[in-house]
Amino acid sequence: MLSEGKIKNTRELEFAIFCIENIAEKLKKTADQIYVALAEKSNILNDYIVPEYEMLHTQGKEYIVNDIIEVMKERGVE
Repeated sequence: MLSEGKIKNTRELEFAIFCIENIAEKLKKTADQIYVALAEKSNILNDYIVPEYEMLHTQGKEYIVNDIIEVMKERGVE
């Protein structure tokens, strides 16, 4: 089980913003809607994206976006 993470530095913050903006673009939603889905409705931001930053940020944009969308589907987040 992943430990819950909080954004610790500007690199993680910039990565979180990058993820939110690119998922929003792919799903044709606003960044606000994606933030709510990832942070308020599901906590994917703090229990997946931030703890997995070291692995995820080394991947390409398409992989990152698709991976997080898959996690959203697994957790029933729209």
